[in-house]
Amino acid sequence: MRVLAISIGKPRMIRHMGKDVPTAIHKKPIGGLCMVRRTNIDGDEQANLKAHGGPDKAVLASPIEHYSFYNDLYGQEPFEHGHFGENLTTEGLVESEVRIGDQFSVGRAVFEVTMPRMPCYKFGVKLGSSKALETCISTAKTGFYLRVLQEGTIEAGNNIERVKTDETAPSVEEVHRLRFFGQRNVIEMQRVLRNEALSAVLKNLFAERISDLEAG
Repeated sequence: MRVLAISIGKPRMIRHMGKDVPTAIHKKPIGGLCMVRRTNIDGDEQANLKAHGGPDKAVLASPIEHYSFYNDLYGQEPFEHGHFGENLTTEGLVESEVRIGDQFSVGRAVFEVTMPRMPCYKFGVKLGSSKALETCISTAKTGFYLRVLQEGTIEAGNNIERVKTDETAPSVEEVHRLRFFGQRNVIEMQRVLRNEALSAVLKNLFAERISDLEAG
């Protein structure tokens, strides 16, 4: 397992449905050592801090394994690393095999998996098709967010070492499918909520769903 690329970007305005909206999904790979902080990688910024960034979503990882899939559907030319707005383009990590709470050592930094990416319409805008968002949701080829447990420098080419895992923890794919397709599965939501590493936004979402279902 390794990091193929590290990408960063700053917010820019795009035109969508007749309006100018900010987005930081346009990221470009950078070389050399990069400093990872608690809330982001140096030089990287988010346009919407309610949806992106913060300790639970400091770094976004996306598997290279999905590039050919999306490229075949929505690409005219091969996608460059960082095309999906991710900070880390990874090799050897896919959502079905990565668990919430997994910890990974990369360079001098340590990361913890907190949640699947929660794609929005800007994903479709970036890929040039509104169907891309539907594809992302239905296939669970989302990527995942990382919390920074230890700040430090990383660089493209670094190996990724899984230093902690719990085989009973839900996978990133399972949590994604629970969010979008398991709205009434109280037992599974309760199981996921027992995972302390789960992001606050999903803890709140699942807790509210359970409360609403129990209220009747």
